[in-house]
Amino acid sequence: MGTPAGSSALLSRSLLSRRRMLGAGLLLTALWGAPAMAQDMPLTPVGAWLAEDIGGGGVLDRIQTTLVLGADGAVSGSGGCNSYSGKAKLSGVSLRFGGLSSSRMACAPAVMAQEQKFLLALERTLAWRIDPLKRKLILVDLTGTELVRFSTR
Repeated sequence: MGTPAGSSALLSRSLLSRRRMLGAGLLLTALWGAPAMAQDMPLTPVGAWLAEDIGGGGVLDRIQTTLVLGADGAVSGSGGCNSYSGKAKLSGVSLRFGGLSSSRMACAPAVMAQEQKFLLALERTLAWRIDPLKRKLILVDLTGTELVRFSTR
């Protein structure tokens, strides 16, 4: 025979309570147990970044192509050979670089080619997005095509 009605209701409440506790535990794990790097990731492009891919072609080993974007729109960094600076206009997910100037040192042809590709990508940038799980800043063009992918410095 079955269990008394009171026992059945108690068992049902107990199972429901366990499910709620499990759900709450999973939520807490997702919020606080997620990788610390995802939680610490800024949700803004303001900061210092290191290029790890330019136009889908990767980057040269040991060449530091960087971007430093200030909250005031000041831009600076290294194209890999030359330093550059200028201004950016940041509004929501929109990002436009303008008036960038750079030094004019000569480097190895491969380094110069990467730098030129990088500076052209900055000129074509219209928007940005953050991948907080991978800790990446991604600059995109009008069609949403990835132009440059950065990691935090």
